[in-house]
Amino acid sequence: MSPDLTANQGAPNDEATPPVPSWHAPTAIERGLYEAKMRGDWAAYFDVLATADLYHAMSRAQADAKPGWLHYNAAYWGPPPGPKCLAFFTAGMLPAPVPDPVFFEVDLGKLAEDWPQDDEWLAINPGTPCEAFFPATAAHRQAWRWHADRMPYPPRNQLRTLWAGGPLNGPVAHGLACGALLCVKNASLWNAMGWHGTGYVRERRRLEEWWEITSREDWLRVEEGLLRGRMSSPVWSFVLGIRSALALDYGGVVEVDHWRRVTTRVIQQQAAEKENGTASLSHAETDAEIAGAQRLIGRITRYEARFRADGLLPEGRFVHSVEAWDYGRASKMARWGLGARFCDLAEAEQAVLRAGRVSRINYRSWEEFSAAYILGRCLHFDEEEFGDWYGEMLNAHRILTTDPDSPWLNIPFK
Repeated sequence: MSPDLTANQGAPNDEATPPVPSWHAPTAIERGLYEAKMRGDWAAYFDVLATADLYHAMSRAQADAKPGWLHYNAAYWGPPPGPKCLAFFTAGMLPAPVPDPVFFEVDLGKLAEDWPQDDEWLAINPGTPCEAFFPATAAHRQAWRWHADRMPYPPRNQLRTLWAGGPLNGPVAHGLACGALLCVKNASLWNAMGWHGTGYVRERRRLEEWWEITSREDWLRVEEGLLRGRMSSPVWSFVLGIRSALALDYGGVVEVDHWRRVTTRVIQQQAAEKENGTASLSHAETDAEIAGAQRLIGRITRYEARFRADGLLPEGRFVHSVEAWDYGRASKMARWGLGARFCDLAEAEQAVLRAGRVSRINYRSWEEFSAAYILGRCLHFDEEEFGDWYGEMLNAHRILTTDPDSPWLNIPFK
């Protein structure tokens, strides 16, 4: 049975908050909080809160000095009689990133476990139409825990949109939509240019663990490599390029055996040219290169067959290149760099714009872009298991190509 949140967790004063009918909530989270508040339904308010990422400001010096610590700053006073509050904001209410302060991210369950002091209240989105203030004694935190345990968190596989404060059309929105597959997979706001992500410390940790990025210089190098389509395997581009050239020459579908024979011949020709130059390959090395290319062709054709069966590729079509995987990651890397403060908002936006431009140059539609992106991801991670690395992207593709609110249905690719 639900705890009595009406009695225990309402605002500190008893005055009803007047409705604000014209308020346009930035995301579904704030809309849910606002509507529950207007009804005086604090149980529903906490149900929504339990599904939300919550952000608290801290100084960058604190974050850098002790990256694993959460520093709670009592920086807000509630309405009269003015209890001391710890202020937390949902994603749609965050300000644009600045060098200092930064934010860390928590959830309601974590707050219930680690609240620092009983005499400090919880302030949610203070200064906004969906604000609310709650006492935070052990008994109240038990009620928070009850809501956190019954509601799904963290969210996954959702299209989430920033309806106010984020671009919904135009070149910047197009560039952001190039990263939408990952945004849907992680249930992050696809059009949040002012990115805070998982919070400053976790964004830095993400870049170090997955990309070995620990400095602005590292971030610039990786972002440029992604925007130039040079971070995925050149062998993939080589093999796919041969098939694309054959398709242009013959004006139709390229048979797999023809593709295999021509690939072998090109590798042998390249090895012969090296023998006439300063560098050369042994026969064993050439044979190994041919064998690797043939295995890759087999993997690609099997993936494409699965893509057609699952509706990712139309019948008779194939993937021309996998640079989309780099371009989509470049769109996200711009935001990850901003969240980690390796760049500023203007630099991140320029990188997003470039990601959109190179995507439009190299692909003809969102569907074509998506198949290329997913093939690159699968070649790198999936090992033909057709597990989560593939299934998550297939699900995101289906959402982005069918949901009426999808940027792929509302922003022309060209």
